[in-house]
Amino acid sequence: MLLCKPPAAFLPTGRSLLASMLALGLSACVQTTETAPPARPTVDPAVQAMYGPVTDGEEKVPPVDTSKMDPKNVRQIVNYRTPYPPGTIVVDPHARFLYLVMENNKAMRYGVGVAKAGLAFEGEAVIERKGRWPGWVPTPDMIRREPARYGPLAKGMPGGINNPLGARALYLYKNGEDTLYRIHGTNEAWSIGKSVSSGCIRLLNQDIIDLHSRVPEGSKVVVLGPEQSGKGEF
Repeated sequence: MLLCKPPAAFLPTGRSLLASMLALGLSACVQTTETAPPARPTVDPAVQAMYGPVTDGEEKVPPVDTSKMDPKNVRQIVNYRTPYPPGTIVVDPHARFLYLVMENNKAMRYGVGVAKAGLAFEGEAVIERKGRWPGWVPTPDMIRREPARYGPLAKGMPGGINNPLGARALYLYKNGEDTLYRIHGTNEAWSIGKSVSSGCIRLLNQDIIDLHSRVPEGSKVVVLGPEQSGKGEF
């Protein structure tokens, strides 16, 4: 005879049947929870537009993702007291800011990245030359330290989006002599507000284009020492 139902040992009793039904009912009510992805920071459209793509002659400057920027490094007007007249550039390499002095105790503040060379000069200088998509030549020390990397560039690298000096450069002179101190651009947004390995004082390309347009040749530049750092803002 064929067995058409399971043996009694496998049939649920009334009590076990009730327990099974309760378990099924409870499992139907349980909701699984999923961790929501972290919300992206709110981006001010005006700020993003300020750091949007720029077509500059034949070169194209890529946009900056401002959601990844520290808000303090965004170009902005701040309260700033200084004995220097409007139009002066004040570089505070230790706080990693650059200020363009304005009227009425105000200044345009830019976040900067600072290399070792950016700490090598202190005092006053003058912008004797301004460069637009400037060329670049590695120093003899750089070639000596990394001949494989910089040796092929010993005769110089033409200006362009991949050039280390970026879209613009301001060349500082003191008593008619080149200080070798440069204020220049960069595409490396991550480096703003940090110590960097090369260059002097670097700004985002969008910021150096803005600064370059505001200051004429002959403008004064003051580079602060550590004892003066961070004292102008209020």
